[in-house]
Amino acid sequence: MKTSDFSFELPESLIAQTPPEKRGESRLMVLDRASRATGRHLMAELPRLLEEGTLLVFNNSKVRKARLFGVSERMGARAEFLLLRELSSAPPGFSGFSGESGGRGRFWEALVQRSKRRRAGSRYVFGGGMGAELAGEEAERRVLAFDAPVGDAWLDIHGHIPLPPYIRREDTPDDNARYQTVYAAVTGSAAAPTAGLHFTREILAELERRGMESAFVTLHVGLGTFLPVRSEHIEGHLMHEECYSIDDQTAARIEKAKREGRKILAVGTTSVRTLESAWDEDAGTLRRGDGATSIFIYPGYRFRAVDMLFTNFHTPRSTLLMLVSAFAGRGFILESYAEAVRCGYRFFSYGDAMLIR
Repeated sequence: MKTSDFSFELPESLIAQTPPEKRGESRLMVLDRASRATGRHLMAELPRLLEEGTLLVFNNSKVRKARLFGVSERMGARAEFLLLRELSSAPPGFSGFSGESGGRGRFWEALVQRSKRRRAGSRYVFGGGMGAELAGEEAERRVLAFDAPVGDAWLDIHGHIPLPPYIRREDTPDDNARYQTVYAAVTGSAAAPTAGLHFTREILAELERRGMESAFVTLHVGLGTFLPVRSEHIEGHLMHEECYSIDDQTAARIEKAKREGRKILAVGTTSVRTLESAWDEDAGTLRRGDGATSIFIYPGYRFRAVDMLFTNFHTPRSTLLMLVSAFAGRGFILESYAEAVRCGYRFFSYGDAMLIR
């Protein structure tokens, strides 16, 4: 299947640059897979659109301020980095810290803007005078070796909210809250699990009042979610691993709902990938604890754990668009996206939402 099969035309004016004035005021398109019908609703209507007993599964990963700007010590030029994850040890061949291995918080895997221009061994200065050396030669990912440990306390002061590149503005203090779900609890994502941005505490309370149940998994968003597909055929795309965690309470709730025939509604594609990766169909159970997934879901995949999906409108040619196409059918998804364009829906991270049932 060709990557170009997942293209669509989108006016730039429909790419949401800011969140709605109030959280939870987005539009909601509802897709019925059985009838191939669509309905136009508002996010506030979601609790009335679900069957009593539906179990909603949310990703409670919290976005860290992973976007950094440094200045080259040699050239004085500004460089941009996106921290992906902390590494437990130095990369092979790195010897920048004489007499010591570096320690926790010193080494971070990162994406580097204009990576071909950034040479291994180059040094950069960040906020507060923090220095770091660039290591590694991989095209997609490099390693920043900091002169002192860097953690979330330092990033909260000197880092920036990692807004995606199609949001063509700098982050603002308002993004600190709005590019974060209200239930975010475990720091580790380099991008928001954006489907969850639509939920307010009031909507969550209304869902509970109407007999819905909630459960939380953790998947830290990284390259596996947002790396673009560059191969001509989707089968040639390599998904990068992302770490996830499922606790006993969540697993027990999901297993019980499955036994009772109640619907499992995954909130966001990261929740889908977590559940589908951890579900043991033969045993009818969910694997507990920490894990990692590089699952790539595209048309032809048979879903085992998830019955319904709440999600945003995704970018063309992306693995996320391929996932929702696997769930609802590529033709139906592209027809619905075309309808959303005609009706002026807002697209991508700060845009409107879709419920597929």
